[in-house]
Amino acid sequence: MQPVPTASEIAALLGDALADPDTAWSLGSFGALAEFMRDPGEAVHPLPDARLGLATARGAIALTPTADLRPVAYETGFSGGYNHAVALCLPSSACAMGGRTIVTELGPDRAAAREEDRAAILFDLGLGLLAVDACVRASDPESVAALRAGVGKPVFAPDNPIGPRLVAMSPHRIFCARIGRIEVYAPIPGPNETSPEGPHTHVLPQFLRAGRTHAATTPIPDGFVPCGGLHPPHPYKDAMGRRIGFDPARHAAFQTLLERWGDPDLLAVKRGREPSRPTSPRHARSAQRVAALQVRLLGGGSGGAGANGEAREPG
Repeated sequence: MQPVPTASEIAALLGDALADPDTAWSLGSFGALAEFMRDPGEAVHPLPDARLGLATARGAIALTPTADLRPVAYETGFSGGYNHAVALCLPSSACAMGGRTIVTELGPDRAAAREEDRAAILFDLGLGLLAVDACVRASDPESVAALRAGVGKPVFAPDNPIGPRLVAMSPHRIFCARIGRIEVYAPIPGPNETSPEGPHTHVLPQFLRAGRTHAATTPIPDGFVPCGGLHPPHPYKDAMGRRIGFDPARHAAFQTLLERWGDPDLLAVKRGREPSRPTSPRHARSAQRVAALQVRLLGGGSGGAGANGEAREPG
């Protein structure tokens, strides 16, 4: 089993990640996610309170790590590539948020990351998620009135007036969990626009209907629920998922995180050793797939790596 983390270890992990502009953050559940990222030269403002985090003109992150927070580093392999992240998990018995299933007015957002937003009105969208409340926040009277008109109804109900006006209003999106919050101030992209290169949110009803807290490919320990995650720079992808030349230093940095915060048994499988306890066949195959790909990317296999960092399959 992974060693029990100390408060100072977790504070160091979160602090180092916050200081790195190439590290992205997420908070949410399967089908509803807020993401925070910033550019290296972007102006950053400290929070006006004791929470860990920062704010930019496009969004903010404010973290309140609890004693039972458990970071879980992992890699997930797929055909031709892999992803990596550090999930920020809580025990399933300690992660629950409001669980509301209708749009609900929560009042002034006194916990806003910026003092100027603390008088604005917070509305829970009522997505019925276990570990996160997906909310929006508005201060101008017209937007507040439009959001109040949808209170008491499911947000996706055909007669809820919020849906047709949401893009035009573009209220702040606020995703809250026991471990903190992410706030997104950038406008909501229209139906024919792509996600912006910065803080943004995703709400996908077709995934929400599955009722999952995380994807089945993510190796979260039994009894824990991921509330968020930090996403260190990837060795062959930029923040928008575009291919770059393979970076061995980024690879090595994540392997250090995996050594401390990863599942020791999956790490054993990845290294071709016997785990100390049975592992999920799905997760074991994923670890083996990642190992084979990384060998090729590092130049240690017959397949080699393409000039843009993309693995070439042997043969």
